[in-house]
Amino acid sequence: MLDVVTLGEAMLRLSAAPGESLEAAPALAVRAAGAEANVAVTLARLGFRTGWISRLPDDALGRRVAGEIRRHGVDVSAVVWAERGRTGLYFLERGVTPRGTAVHYDRAGSAFSEIDAEAIDWDYARAARWVHVTGITPALGPGCAAAAARLIREARASGGRVSFDVNYRHKLWSLEAARATLDPMLRELDLLVMTRDDAQALFGLEGPPAAQAETARARWRCGAVAVTAGTDGACLAAADGLAAVRAVPGVELDRIGRGDAFAAGLLWGALDGDLRAGLRYGAALAALCQTYEGDVAWVTRDDVLALLAGAASRTAR
Repeated sequence: MLDVVTLGEAMLRLSAAPGESLEAAPALAVRAAGAEANVAVTLARLGFRTGWISRLPDDALGRRVAGEIRRHGVDVSAVVWAERGRTGLYFLERGVTPRGTAVHYDRAGSAFSEIDAEAIDWDYARAARWVHVTGITPALGPGCAAAAARLIREARASGGRVSFDVNYRHKLWSLEAARATLDPMLRELDLLVMTRDDAQALFGLEGPPAAQAETARARWRCGAVAVTAGTDGACLAAADGLAAVRAVPGVELDRIGRGDAFAAGLLWGALDGDLRAGLRYGAALAALCQTYEGDVAWVTRDDVLALLAGAASRTAR
């Protein structure tokens, strides 16, 4: 039995060096990246057994994506290999204040966007303790939305638990389309994660994060709801009441992937039966993730525990 199975697209990320523009950069760094894969990778690095379901072209770029995810210990045996199609790309230009960071997607027509739910090994998914999905997957097309919805149904039918990160991307779909598709998926989840801004813009949840989390939990009858608020930390509404955590301060080298690291921390706590601890793990993982180049948090369980104990910034000799 796997601890967590995720479903989603992973792309190749091509990024300019910090301060460089995509227009002028002489070279781009290439890494694999995808929200659901990032969660699986982080949990694998923490010692959990994770698997990732996706669809990739059976070519050099598809194999590179799978290989990068596999190297962290994630099982990729359930990936559907396509004879035709392409690997999605995204281009990243990291700005320095006051210039913002820009992301440019080139993922239309990717192999994953044409995934067929009937091609997925559902026995594999049903064997997991938890499954994790994000709102990015349903945004990629009807087949992707059907696969995400079925993963939720299969997990429930087999007694597994479901985690869902709203993860709204305005470049992929409109607020109206996202709201109509996601609202039915959010009902009676075991764990729901969203940002303060998504809670307000997508679902009209007003007030501070704590109020948003409580309202969301009541509206969709979820086991627990976490609302993140950037530098203001995060709140968790669950059956045993409210909990909050402050953001862990630190240097930001690369902000992409912080939300996925936070979600992985929550799942760590859920797997150990302590979501309040998961809230702390998530805050620590988000802070650590932003200190690495790329979307992946190259951390271990000891790194997280050292940070929470106040010993992370010391020189290890």
